[in-house]
Amino acid sequence: MDSYGLIGYPLGHSLSPQIHQRLFGLEGLDRPYSLLAFPPEELPGQIGRLRQLRGFNITIPYKQALFPYLAGLDGRAAFYHSVNTVSVQNGEMTGYNTDCIGFLRTMQSHNVRLDGSVCVVGAGGVGRMFALEAAREGAQVTVAVRAASRAKGEALAEEILQKCGVRAQVAASETLDAPFSLLINATPVGMFPQVDACPVSERQIAQCAVVFDCIYNPRETLLMRRAKMLGAQVVGGMDMLVWQAAIAHEIWHGSHFTPEQIDPITAEMEQLLAAREAQA
Repeated sequence: MDSYGLIGYPLGHSLSPQIHQRLFGLEGLDRPYSLLAFPPEELPGQIGRLRQLRGFNITIPYKQALFPYLAGLDGRAAFYHSVNTVSVQNGEMTGYNTDCIGFLRTMQSHNVRLDGSVCVVGAGGVGRMFALEAAREGAQVTVAVRAASRAKGEALAEEILQKCGVRAQVAASETLDAPFSLLINATPVGMFPQVDACPVSERQIAQCAVVFDCIYNPRETLLMRRAKMLGAQVVGGMDMLVWQAAIAHEIWHGSHFTPEQIDPITAEMEQLLAAREAQA
């Protein structure tokens, strides 16, 4: 029987098994999906085991570390130099990046356009992906970073210019004060256990039509609560977590999922996370 899993270290209380089992159910499949946690020094010895799977997902610290063992990369995995999904055929592993497509499908499922003014708060790995994808979709991109990360923001703006042919602005997140059609939090600010933190001011949130926070633990961050209170459309990180998993199934099996199929899984995972939060 084909087997699947998630590799990373550490993995903690990952929701991946529950998400993927629900997706297998939509496909009419009954397949095992396991958490495969091992430290980085054990990666070479795990490759034979991974080649016996049908497919697997990848999280930190292996999104680049697996590159030497892959037979090929899809276009976006090569573009971002990051892999989070692998398909295995006859022992040969091909790497994909489903985060970027998961982000696009999340926006599409909420009818959020990416061709307006988009502010991405944070210039790390996921912020880089959000900013580049928005620029590729025709957005006017602003990268908001703390003063200490100004050089990183400038480097991302230069990459957007070189790869997408459009100029991005760089702004200070501490003093950000401008209207945007979409504000994206790509920082860990507000993530459990520091749940009382917010990456931008209420004044800034009030000037945004849509707010997307890629954090999914807690299921509703302080940024999201404030945005709702101020009348913005709000999208949470759980949506993207489920969509990027769904894209992996599309790669593995040629399936296709609709928002009507994915939304109940997102709601179920949020309820599961809420139960965990209540027990903590």
